[in-house]
Amino acid sequence: MMNTLIKNKFVVAMALSGVLVGCGSDSDDNNSGTANFTFGVSDAPVTVAEEVMVCFNTVELVGNGADPVTFTIGEDGNTVAANDACLDEEGEVVANTRGINLLEVTGSDSENLVNNAEIPAGNYGQLRLEIGTGSYVMVDGEKLPLRVPSNELKLIGVTIAAAGEVNYTLEFDLRKALVDPVGQDGYLLKPTGLRLVDNSEIGHLEGTVAESLLLNNECPVAPDDISAPVASVYLYQGADVALEDMADNGGSEEVEPYASTNVFFDGAANYNFEIGFITAGDYTAAVTCDDDADPEADDDVSFLEAETVTIEATQQPATVELGAE
Repeated sequence: MMNTLIKNKFVVAMALSGVLVGCGSDSDDNNSGTANFTFGVSDAPVTVAEEVMVCFNTVELVGNGADPVTFTIGEDGNTVAANDACLDEEGEVVANTRGINLLEVTGSDSENLVNNAEIPAGNYGQLRLEIGTGSYVMVDGEKLPLRVPSNELKLIGVTIAAAGEVNYTLEFDLRKALVDPVGQDGYLLKPTGLRLVDNSEIGHLEGTVAESLLLNNECPVAPDDISAPVASVYLYQGADVALEDMADNGGSEEVEPYASTNVFFDGAANYNFEIGFITAGDYTAAVTCDDDADPEADDDVSFLEAETVTIEATQQPATVELGAE
């Protein structure tokens, strides 16, 4: 793997495929032809920015043999209220937008854009998110533009069963997706690192890294600035993944990461991390003190230790201790 320079930044170009199957009723007689739909967003954070503000405007389900089902922020009763976080070039509030700082909805936290809305059941060709004017990334106190091609995020292949309640979350894994395009202003968000999950099938992970492991490998410990990460944890699908097979976010090794996050000192004695909205199953969590600077580059990352962890479909997070004696 090769070392490259990191840069932060952000916008969105995306076509994310996958088929999402809603949860139906236990009774075959309950066939109303509709389902209750909830949709939210969450984030696995980065440390290169103070804010990552995304201005959501509409959520739209398209291609079920009928007119699109569209929810406009602040207009429909089942949407979150609009706020004043998104401004146009003249400094005016952009109507019908909800600005969400993704760095405030990390781990198992999320914010819903649509809540328990009744929609026709069926096969939707796309779930689209319209992004309004005013999205930005704050770095060193400076607002830099967050651009989205065609102002739209497109999620492909949504199937929703009748007579059920379906609840999805779009997880923004910014450590994978955030890139600084050469010769362009502002930030890009790549489709890699964005995953749409069915909340009935996901769990969460919380963990700690032993200070002795960090010290023995000359990693930073007890920083004065507790917002500065001391290490990173990567999550790989499958049990007992070998360290030498683990790729970083831009790496070429055999097994690509499912997700990754930073490890932070809590100011007292612990070094903590969390990853939210993980599809249930067996995973391998690995820790490194090398910074994965560029999600598009094959960085020189040395993993220190790994543990297998089982994620169950529950709100109670699984836990893991890396480097514990």
